[in-house]
Amino acid sequence: MWYSIAAYFKFLTKASNQHGVHSPFVYNFITKCLYDKKQYSDYTKLKNYRNHLASNNNTLEVIDFGVGSRVMKSNERRISRMAHNAGTPLKRAKLMYRLVRYFNANQILELGTALGTATYAMHKANPTAKITTIEGCPNTSEFTTSTFKQFYTQNITLLSGDFNAELPRLKNNTYDLVFFDGNHQKEATLHYFETLLNTVHNDSVFIFDDIYWSTEMTAAWEHIKQHPKVTVTVDLFYWGIVFFRKEQAKEHFKIRF
Repeated sequence: MWYSIAAYFKFLTKASNQHGVHSPFVYNFITKCLYDKKQYSDYTKLKNYRNHLASNNNTLEVIDFGVGSRVMKSNERRISRMAHNAGTPLKRAKLMYRLVRYFNANQILELGTALGTATYAMHKANPTAKITTIEGCPNTSEFTTSTFKQFYTQNITLLSGDFNAELPRLKNNTYDLVFFDGNHQKEATLHYFETLLNTVHNDSVFIFDDIYWSTEMTAAWEHIKQHPKVTVTVDLFYWGIVFFRKEQAKEHFKIRF
C-alpha cells in the first residue's frame, strides 16, 4: 500500500497531458479516447451494473490464485464489498468502454473476470465483439455467469479455470485487445505476456492492471516496456497500455488521467 502511494506521487511529477506529444497516433488516442468527455448513454448501464452488485449482500467463498485482496482477508466475501473494493471502478469501466469503441476491438481476451464490471463495459462498447474472459475461482465464475444472463449479454465466453491451464488453448488465436487483470505477480504477469505475444497483430492493444501494485508489478511493467515487440506504452498509473505498431518509434508516455 505504501509503495503504491509513494509511486503515485512520483508518477505525478513525471506525468503530463497531450501537450508536447508529437506522435499523431498517441496525440489522437489521448485527446479522442482518454480525454473524451462525451456522456455516452451506455454509461448509465455501466452504473446500473455496478449498483446491482453493490446492493447484493450475499457472500461468496472466494479462491485467490494470485496475491489476493489487500482489504478482504477472509475467503468468505460479501458481494457488495467485492464490488466496492475489487471491482473495476466506474471511471475505469467508462474508460474501458471508450477503449473498445476507439480501437473497434472485435476479438477480446480478459484475464480475471471477477464480478464482470470491465467485461460488461467491453460488451456494451461493442455488443458484437467476441469476448473470452477467464476467472480462476469457480464460485465467482458461477455468480458472474448468472449476472451476465440477468443483464442479457451475448458473445461472452466465460472460462472457469487457472490461467496457466486455459491460455495454451488460446495462444493460437488473434486478439485486438487483451486485458490483464489477475494474479498481480511479476513472474506470472510476464509469463502471460510472453504466452499471448503470439496472439497480437500490428494494431493489438494490451492493458495491464495495477502496474504500481508492488515493486514486483512495476518491475514486470518495466520489463514489458523494453520488449522488442513493444513500440509505444502509455502509463496511466493504474493501467499500463501497450501498443505493437511497427510504424511507431519506440516511446513511453506517462499521462495524467
